[in-house]
Amino acid sequence: MRTRQGKSVYKGIAIGKILIHRNGQQVIKRRHIDDTEAEIRRFQEAREKALKQLGELYDKALAEVGEANAAIFEVHQMMLEDLDYEESILNIIKNQELNAEYAVASTGENFSEMFAAMDDDYMRGRAADVKDVSERLVRILTGVGDSKMASGEPVIIVADDLAPSETIQLDKSKVLAFVTRHGSVNSHTAILARMMNIPALIGVDYEEDWDGALAVVDGSQGMIYVEPTKEVLDEKRAALEEQKKKEQLLQKLKGEENITLDGRKINIYANIGNVSDLGAVLQNDAGGIGLFRSEFLYLERSTYPTEEEQFLVYKRVAETMGGRKVIIRTLDIGADKQADYFNIEHEENPAMGYRAIRICLDRVDIFKTQLRALYRASMFGNLSIMFPMIISVEEVKRIKEIVEEVKEELRRDQVPHKEDVEIGIMIETPAAVMVSDQLAQEVDFFSVGTNDLTQYTLAIDRQNPKLDNLYVPDHPAIMRMLKIIADNGHKGGCWVGICGELAANLDLTEQFLKMGYDELSVSPTFVLPLRQKVRESRAYGE
Repeated sequence: MRTRQGKSVYKGIAIGKILIHRNGQQVIKRRHIDDTEAEIRRFQEAREKALKQLGELYDKALAEVGEANAAIFEVHQMMLEDLDYEESILNIIKNQELNAEYAVASTGENFSEMFAAMDDDYMRGRAADVKDVSERLVRILTGVGDSKMASGEPVIIVADDLAPSETIQLDKSKVLAFVTRHGSVNSHTAILARMMNIPALIGVDYEEDWDGALAVVDGSQGMIYVEPTKEVLDEKRAALEEQKKKEQLLQKLKGEENITLDGRKINIYANIGNVSDLGAVLQNDAGGIGLFRSEFLYLERSTYPTEEEQFLVYKRVAETMGGRKVIIRTLDIGADKQADYFNIEHEENPAMGYRAIRICLDRVDIFKTQLRALYRASMFGNLSIMFPMIISVEEVKRIKEIVEEVKEELRRDQVPHKEDVEIGIMIETPAAVMVSDQLAQEVDFFSVGTNDLTQYTLAIDRQNPKLDNLYVPDHPAIMRMLKIIADNGHKGGCWVGICGELAANLDLTEQFLKMGYDELSVSPTFVLPLRQKVRESRAYGE
């Protein structure tokens, strides 16, 4: 048995085999080959395998997210069969007598740079596609990175780190736990683990030969046991059964109201990042969706989603939730959530840089495309729109001007939409806190993003693991700010909620209720524990 101590980002126990997730990018060695015909056959066989994989991905996406979102895999198949692309690869193999991996990687890089330099937005978007296709071919040729998740057996994912764009593409039904070498307790991998209700560890210096080994992840102790002894395995299996019993007890709270001991009703909503999370929202009996992270529509693809593609996703969410409230946050890309095709320049401090609403107000065409899709989808449910990273009243006024322009375009085009969609803002900067009395005059609701509010208030990069001990979400400064936000929101006629990670801290629930918060939005798996806590708490007095 081998053990490693890490830092726990979510408690719980998981038992299963390890899958080491390797990043698709790798150093490709340039090798001279003698038998060029054999090398060409290797390339052709790899291409056929890639075409088959893409066909399977298309079928899976078609079933899960619809035809519009699945179309990207058809584009990738077309690129694999592009004659110019193939000719370049064959030319390098034949005339330079070099290995197929190098020929594919070199061609992919050349074509990607060629597309990126074009004036047309659509063609620039193809740069990331050709890069993705080439990396898939290289993985097949080298045998590195083939996913064992396809076998159907749930696994413990072990990796150096996981970017948001990688985590969103994982088949979550087959992930038992996350264990990473890098990352922080506030990374998106950690947030995803909490949303999925699975244990996660960071700071674990794993070994390559762990791949495929049986392991136990104990989030309570921050430990991973690789090839555990019978005694450890029996002990952890018993603890896992106890964990499942507690979860089953919470199921009895389904259908119960979120009413405090002194009679105040609180809305408990769920945070999600994809339509595939809707099942968890309904299963855990959330009253609505308090945060739909629309940026994942952009992160899980290699070009801008169209208005129609976005509309179909928003419509599906609104329809599935029936009359329950669905709050969709507009594009919050930038910082640690990057998409290559946005061509965002390197920044020394991206967390405080070109991101979120700043991109939307700068690239208004992207913003209007999303707003059109949202207003069209408003016809199919109880949809609200929320804008992130606000620092001024002027920003909100400009947003409202653009919203009116979009509504006027829809009216002119005779496109059905609701005129009175509720709009709100995220309060996640100290600036927004300090002018929240003025902001409340402009919007229908506030939702506090405590993750970024904590980061900006405490001057701590929440992605830096060296500062984890200084990242204190319930710091007195944060708690004072939360009271100011609630008071100013209510004075201005807004309802107020919290959608950051702090909303799931059950030790603080009663304080939030006494501050006057109307809504708390948490990961789906926290809905029932939070309901239980609300029903045991008081909103007034002692």
